[in-house]
Amino acid sequence: MNKINNNRKIFIVWFLGSIFYAYQYIIRVLPNIMMPEILSKFQINADTFGQFSGIYYIGYSIMHIPIGISLDRIGPKKVIPSCVLLTISGLLPLIYADIWIYPTLGRFLIGIGSSGAILGVFKIIRICFSEDKFTRMLGLSVTIGLLGAIYGGQPVNYLMGLFGWEYVLKILFGMGFLLSIALFLFLPEHTKQKNGSSNSIWLDIKTVLTNSKVLSICLLAGCMVGPLEGFADVWGTEFLKIVYNLNENIASTLPSMIFLGMCFGAPVLSYVADKTKAYYQLIFMSAFVMGAGFVLLLYIKLPVSMLTILFIIIGVLCAYQILSIYKATTCIDQSLFGITTACANMIIMFFGYLFHTVIGVIIQQHWDGAMEKGVPIYNSKAFSAGLSPIIVGLFIAFIGYLMIYLFDYKKKVVTI
Repeated sequence: MNKINNNRKIFIVWFLGSIFYAYQYIIRVLPNIMMPEILSKFQINADTFGQFSGIYYIGYSIMHIPIGISLDRIGPKKVIPSCVLLTISGLLPLIYADIWIYPTLGRFLIGIGSSGAILGVFKIIRICFSEDKFTRMLGLSVTIGLLGAIYGGQPVNYLMGLFGWEYVLKILFGMGFLLSIALFLFLPEHTKQKNGSSNSIWLDIKTVLTNSKVLSICLLAGCMVGPLEGFADVWGTEFLKIVYNLNENIASTLPSMIFLGMCFGAPVLSYVADKTKAYYQLIFMSAFVMGAGFVLLLYIKLPVSMLTILFIIIGVLCAYQILSIYKATTCIDQSLFGITTACANMIIMFFGYLFHTVIGVIIQQHWDGAMEKGVPIYNSKAFSAGLSPIIVGLFIAFIGYLMIYLFDYKKKVVTI
């Protein structure tokens, strides 16, 4: 890949890549505020809606490695705009389709396209900036992305109130189309480089995925994604409306506080971990505190002020993913750093599908039969029961990471 020398063009390319990362976050959290409209239009229940929300993570996960390889071999100029087009094409079935299978396939396409956002940012920063600026620029990109998640809440909900949800989807489609054109125009051409054989790539993947410690770290990290990918992404707004009787604006704004907290948590947790080297301690304490927070959220009615503080704290602790992926990379040869990162993120994100599916099934099981205009209406008991797997996952992770830490500590003492 050609290096970009013009400083202005470097900034534009990086900024456009970061905007794509923010844009896909807005698309990703849309079901959080469009749940009633989607249930009504397609006459579906919570079980089916959970499958719809979760299939995003299957598309995202399975394409992580292929897109990463494509970025290296084909180059960002073709791959990243194509990912934007895949993402926006997934919106069209929600607007124009009447048969439910098409929005589900569209959501799957959104997951595939979104996978290219963070991988594209990695690649753009790598070709535009020197090694010593990589972490700083990645942090700025992540912050821009999380701002997209924040503004995918109440502001989009406000626009829905003014223009209707399908019109808002059309606006988002148009914005994405323009973004794909801009990326294609500004991204540099790809320069072919020597690559290893495809056999070596798949051998590296096998090496990572058969490492028991890497798998343990990633699976336990996946158990902790419930607060971010289960609650904040999709189910949070409707939960707050039903269980806490909050109005539409407040209920759609509060889950965004988790993303706001993560904006601070990403640099703060990384800094503390780097200084103290207490990676596992920070991770299992994050799991415990988030688990306790969700116990309070589900079983004790908190005032809005306390909810705001709680969600910001949970958001800060959601940055545990950075520490988990880092620890996974330390368990394997450093020449496999890139592929280990991709595999770790793939495994962790797949749990988003599992959480959405389980939450939707449990909510449907606790449905009392109430209907309004042919659409199921779920009560507070159903939502509280449905979100309880988030607590279970967090405490499994707490115990698992504690055991890994104690095992490593025991080995260190014996070695000494």
